[in-house]
Amino acid sequence: MRFTNSFSRLIRSTRSWLGIVSLVLGLLAWWAAARFGGLPAFILPAPGQVWMRLLRSLADGSLEFHSAVTLAEVLAGLFAGAALATVLGYLVAKSRVLEDLLAPYLVASQAIPLVAIAPLLVIWFGPGMFSKILICALIVFFPVLINTVVGVRSVPTPLNDLMRSLRASRSQILVKLEIPAALPIFLGGLRIGATLSVIGAVVGELVGADQGLGFLINVGRGQYDTALVFVAVFALIILALALYGLVAWAEHHLLRWQEVPGRR
Repeated sequence: MRFTNSFSRLIRSTRSWLGIVSLVLGLLAWWAAARFGGLPAFILPAPGQVWMRLLRSLADGSLEFHSAVTLAEVLAGLFAGAALATVLGYLVAKSRVLEDLLAPYLVASQAIPLVAIAPLLVIWFGPGMFSKILICALIVFFPVLINTVVGVRSVPTPLNDLMRSLRASRSQILVKLEIPAALPIFLGGLRIGATLSVIGAVVGELVGADQGLGFLINVGRGQYDTALVFVAVFALIILALALYGLVAWAEHHLLRWQEVPGRR
């Protein structure tokens, strides 16, 4: 047992080092491509140039401001889309008639690329924050809805019958059985939605905005300031990773009851 635990710790330590080594090798490959690739800096800036541009953006406060705008849009869109998808997904899971009525619209909403309808939403609702929140909510809606439906329908029928035999009320069945049983699958959809919400905000900002990280990318592209584009892209990556990590943290704590006793 002692040997097994030591071996497991060694494996985890090796994996963490592999991630660091991978990042270092990626930076070296990027530096080599910029240094020896023969490309001008406005096409492929070196890591050092991007770092200096990052410091300038932090010094003048532009990066914090535009990141805060995008984060506000993402959080509002994620909350709105996930809340609506959860409620509608539960109703669809409980009603085959409602599923048949909404299925054509749900499928059609996913068949149309978001990039194609984003300009229309910006035209209809203006270039302000609301259109970006709406785009985020739309891109989050479908994966959360599907996972909610699958999660609710995955509740074992014998457990439902048992709750009814114990004369449990509708609210007791929901709180004590359906929510805990559907939560793992629902949180899986929320993980996907958290990362997709960042994409939705940026798509809206690229179409039309005067603030946000997507706007910063447009500015960098228009001024051939590719280093600024890299800075904005890396900020978006960090934002998406943070949201994904937040959902993973919530999943770990909410699903702690699933852990096998004595297992670490």
